[in-house]
Amino acid sequence: MIPFPAISPELFSIEIAGIELALRWYALAYIAGILLAWWLAVRSLARVALWQNESPPMAPGKVEDLMTWVILGVILGGRLGFVLFYQPAYYLANPVEILMIWQGGMAFHGGLLGVVIAAWIWAARNDVPKLPLADLMALATPPGLLFGRLANFINAELWGRPTDMPWGVIFPGQAAQDCGPLVDICARHPSQLYEAILEGLVLGVVLLVLAWHRGWLKTPGRIAALFFAGYGAARFFVEFFRQPDAQFISDGNPLGLAVHLGGWGLTMGQLLSLPMIIIGLWLVLRFRSTL
Repeated sequence: MIPFPAISPELFSIEIAGIELALRWYALAYIAGILLAWWLAVRSLARVALWQNESPPMAPGKVEDLMTWVILGVILGGRLGFVLFYQPAYYLANPVEILMIWQGGMAFHGGLLGVVIAAWIWAARNDVPKLPLADLMALATPPGLLFGRLANFINAELWGRPTDMPWGVIFPGQAAQDCGPLVDICARHPSQLYEAILEGLVLGVVLLVLAWHRGWLKTPGRIAALFFAGYGAARFFVEFFRQPDAQFISDGNPLGLAVHLGGWGLTMGQLLSLPMIIIGLWLVLRFRSTL
């Protein structure tokens, strides 16, 4: 077992006029992810030879405006996705708390849907072709996933199921240590790191190589389709090791399956990822035939 490293969720904090202001690693992860996404998008647009007919979908200068819409889509979609997918009954009874995003609670699948809607509206308003734009955004997304999952680990949140593997981490907190009465010290899968590696690092490198060195951007929609399938597959796999949300766990459902029949079923993360895998793979095969 590995003790949880002594890393504070706050990078630093200062007090001004009796008010404490803190920069948290989670906020820094968002900032770093946005900056890297902007950099990748600008660099990709500047390399005109990467695109079909050497015609990028838009000028690099438009990325800043697009990022504003994307950030709004991430925040609003991620929050509403968490409310609808994970705790609808609670927020129906406490609607005032829906907008209290500082208390935590964001869902990737909701954020993805929010970004898709925001980008679709932005593309229509700016007369930008939608499939190449989707490829550009898919290519720029993995760094944010990487940093976001690393921040989840630093915050000691979204940890995995109990494990006796040698890389199991002893996360702090009563909830993380609740592994049953027969367990004195509970080690858990560092599922945040699994997601950081698969969804952020591996998927990001694969997309970058295919886009910059294998000509995949010349077939509009192909990179975006692979992102959908790749993220969905990575998340579906990691869900076997990730501790589900407490509201899904009961005496009759110790694995926290959102849909189940006997001992078989899917977690909410797997249920939301399955359509991504199916649609993504179908689109990859479809766009492949256009080469």
